[in-house]
Amino acid sequence: MAQPERNERQRLRPAPLLFEPSEAAADPEHFFDLESMDDPKELLARATELTLAFRAATDRAVEFQAMAAAQLADPRRFDRLSPADIAERAEWTEDYAKKMIEFGRSLLNDARL
Repeated sequence: MAQPERNERQRLRPAPLLFEPSEAAADPEHFFDLESMDDPKELLARATELTLAFRAATDRAVEFQAMAAAQLADPRRFDRLSPADIAERAEWTEDYAKKMIEFGRSLLNDARL
C-alpha cells in the first residue's frame, strides 16, 4: 500500500460508526436504523456513509492484523510463531500469512521512521 494513498484515505474520515443499542442489534431486521428511512435520498446518503466507514474500519483492522502477525513472527521473540501457526490462528492460508507478515513489517518499519 503506497504511503500517499494511505494518507489520503485517512484524511477522508467517513462518518463514524455508531454502536447500536443491544435491543436493536438483537433484531435481525434492524441495521443502523436504515430500515426506518423513507426518503431514498437520505437512505442512499446514510448507507453510503456506513459503507465508507466500514471500508475504512476494515482497512485499519487489516493493518493491525498485519502488524500483529509481523510481531508474532519476529525472529527476536523467544515465543515467535511460524507463518503456519499464525495462519491457523487467523484462519488464513499460510501463503496469505506470509504476505501479511511482510506487510506488517513494512508498516512497522514506516512507523519507526
